[in-house]
Amino acid sequence: MGLLKEFKEFASKGSVVDLAVGVILGAAFGKIVSSFVADMLMPLIGMVLGKVDIKGLFFDLSGRGYTTIEEAKAAGAATLNYGLFITAAIDFILIAFALFLFVRTINRIKRLNEAPAPAASPTTKSCPRCCSAIAVKATRCPNCTSDLSS
Repeated sequence: MGLLKEFKEFASKGSVVDLAVGVILGAAFGKIVSSFVADMLMPLIGMVLGKVDIKGLFFDLSGRGYTTIEEAKAAGAATLNYGLFITAAIDFILIAFALFLFVRTINRIKRLNEAPAPAASPTTKSCPRCCSAIAVKATRCPNCTSDLSS
């Protein structure tokens, strides 16, 4: 029973719940960005490059001259699918940049909400006669016995 109780305490902490919500939102955001890249951005880039389907770009390593990735895969030929890699790389870059902007914004908000710590009052002062460090409230120097009350 002790293990179950510990797990309940762990799972009920706010940071665990926040992490779970973050993972779920991150996965959903990743799907949105992936769809944007695959369905909107890459077709536009392909059109600019001369009506090319970037996801369909590949090298046929078998040398048999397949025209599509699907044909090569159906035949069991080895392919180097650089179009899919380019799409995945752009997908990653956009997600990483969006997360950077998000974290940057959160950090700025945290800095604005944090009040600056008050300056600490000094706890020591210097003796005018022997220059030793002594307590601020001292009326006589413990080192040279000078009277500091004046």
